[in-house]
Amino acid sequence: MRPGLTRRRALAAGALIAVSGCLDQDSGTGNGDSDPNNGDEEPPDDPPTAEAPISMGHSAEELLDQVVSGGVPRDGIPSIDDPVYTEAGGGDAPDDDEIVFGVEIDGDARAYPRQVLVYHEIVNTEAGGEQISVTYCPLTGTAQGFYRGDTEFGVSGRLVNSNLIIYDRESDSWWPQVPAVAIDGVHTGHSLQEFPVTWTTWGQWREQYPETQVLTEDTGHVRDYGADPYNGGYNPRTGYYEDGSPLFAPLVDDDRHQAKAVFICARTPDGPLAIKKSVLREESVVEPVVDGQGYLAVYDPRLDTGYVYANPDGRSVEYADGELQVDGTTYAPDELPLDRVLRLDAMWFAWSAIYPDTEVYDQ
Repeated sequence: MRPGLTRRRALAAGALIAVSGCLDQDSGTGNGDSDPNNGDEEPPDDPPTAEAPISMGHSAEELLDQVVSGGVPRDGIPSIDDPVYTEAGGGDAPDDDEIVFGVEIDGDARAYPRQVLVYHEIVNTEAGGEQISVTYCPLTGTAQGFYRGDTEFGVSGRLVNSNLIIYDRESDSWWPQVPAVAIDGVHTGHSLQEFPVTWTTWGQWREQYPETQVLTEDTGHVRDYGADPYNGGYNPRTGYYEDGSPLFAPLVDDDRHQAKAVFICARTPDGPLAIKKSVLREESVVEPVVDGQGYLAVYDPRLDTGYVYANPDGRSVEYADGELQVDGTTYAPDELPLDRVLRLDAMWFAWSAIYPDTEVYDQ
């Protein structure tokens, strides 16, 4: 794939024309450099931000220089701003083997079907009393959650390293999803505040969270939510999601792994970490080291996911039948008495190109 090939041309070349149905709004392409404060005031409070946690391996300016058109205008892929949910037993719920992105905040559990988000990429919503956005980039296989305050996020129509660039409707800053650090606008250099999102199936999520609500296909847009615009799918993995090259050349070409191999990734206080998900499934517990500091990753068969913990004291953990023994006490995989680090599932190229110095656990 030539680096200059736009997403629209790439989609057309692959006969993935369903995405063209996403062009509902004509809001212009935007340039990402709008400053509503004219440089005279502090940036707006929303979305909530923090200092960027670790180095991306690229400056904001370098990433901005690598931004390409995704082939659609700003908001051409429309975010869901008025989501409609149903209960777990509702008739609009997905099939058990459908991928969903699970969120639980203060006891409030929500599930977001991938087959819906593949056409919208962002849901502006609330959960547990918090104003949040759930985001999904099909090209990088990344689902992430951000606190948004009183603003909303939209799809900019731009990509960097094939990854969705979000913009916030308060300041028009640009935020590549994977690093979650603004590369343009008044928030440049600051990081969004995140919450964990779990990549799992509807059957697994419903089993663990029977009181969950699930996003319906009542989005206000006409889409064939049963068909994938990339002619692919999961369970089994097919089409774009299976193998081959990304649609756009990665910023850094790291061929240690197949580009679309799935890793559980974390920005630890000591540096970036990537753990091959298939290896974690096999081993159940792994103990990577990042810049000399010990970490612990554990597999959770209930949701087919993993969690990453800081383990500076090297506490002993034993795994049996989906539960873990720590110092003689039994814990569920998501409840260890250690500091948990936010993690996300990502395709190898999506993580390694942004964090080329990532520590890797793959055997």
